[in-house]
Amino acid sequence: MITRTAVVAAKTGLHARPAALFAKAAAESPVPVRISVRDKEPVAAGSLLQLMTLGVECGDTVTLHAEDGADDVLERLVGVLETDLDH
Repeated sequence: MITRTAVVAAKTGLHARPAALFAKAAAESPVPVRISVRDKEPVAAGSLLQLMTLGVECGDTVTLHAEDGADDVLERLVGVLETDLDH
């Protein structure tokens, strides 16, 4: 299992449009990716509903989890999270 952390840049956090864009990118990845924040259990990053249950706010540090060898996938998803997706 590998992990990467990212600071969420979207001003609204992972709500509505930013969450949908991130979930779509995660769902399109060739490997399953999970995401967690604070002390909450990881959820499927490609599931919009599960993602929104985390209550991720702007500036929160999230952790992405995937199987070994998915470094490129996680780096791409970190890039999505660290981009302001509000516009």
